[in-house]
Amino acid sequence: MNNPALNLLDKALGLEQQSEAWPLSRRVLVIQDCVETSGSFVLHQLMKRALSSNSSNVIIFVAFSNSFSHYDRILRKLGCNLVTQRDNKRFFFFDMLMLQCTDGDEAKSGKGGLILLYEKIRKTICALPKDKKNYVTVMIDDMSLMEVAANGASDYVLDFLHYCHTLTSEFDCSLVALNHEDIYSSIERPMFILQMEYLADILIKTEPLATGLAADVHGQLTILNKGISDSLESSRNKIHNFHFKVKENGVDYFYPGSRA
Repeated sequence: MNNPALNLLDKALGLEQQSEAWPLSRRVLVIQDCVETSGSFVLHQLMKRALSSNSSNVIIFVAFSNSFSHYDRILRKLGCNLVTQRDNKRFFFFDMLMLQCTDGDEAKSGKGGLILLYEKIRKTICALPKDKKNYVTVMIDDMSLMEVAANGASDYVLDFLHYCHTLTSEFDCSLVALNHEDIYSSIERPMFILQMEYLADILIKTEPLATGLAADVHGQLTILNKGISDSLESSRNKIHNFHFKVKENGVDYFYPGSRA
């Protein structure tokens, strides 16, 4: 049955599937954006969908880029109160804005900031009621700032992301991460970025229009959904492409040429 509340992004991610489990369970989703077209709105839309009243999801949000008040203000405009969700233990916010990872012998012994962060994430999941453990989404709002926090030690970032990836099989979690792709346009991209692209079950790219700026179109989304399947269809590497316009209280998604 079609749900009129679902938009093109939801459908491209397979969220229309009728199942007790979260459709993104055990999947890795990577969002890549650029200066001209921020992909933060995709995170906001996923947060709203995961925390909806008809969902059992729990979000563990790892913030390297913005504060809790920033996200709470945006989500309130979308009809979701993060303070209430936090009080109900459906939203856990890890503020990493001031994180400074250790180096030297302490980091090598496993006491670095990212290792401690992973341990906190895992403990949070383990402390959840049994009926919530398999409905967890771990979100990271800026992978590039993780490298800054690790003093440029991309190996520690790669280890952390690998540890988080193990959660998708151990607890059926989903892992969502945002990366600013054009940061590495003039240098070789670090291994952890390449590895996340490889591990991603779903890769979302926000890009400016090839024809330039437009008043009623802010950019285009390209979604590569690897191995999407349901009871009626099974395919590999399904690609979706459509335009978007970010508004004060939501986002419009539409196919190219569908608007005058």
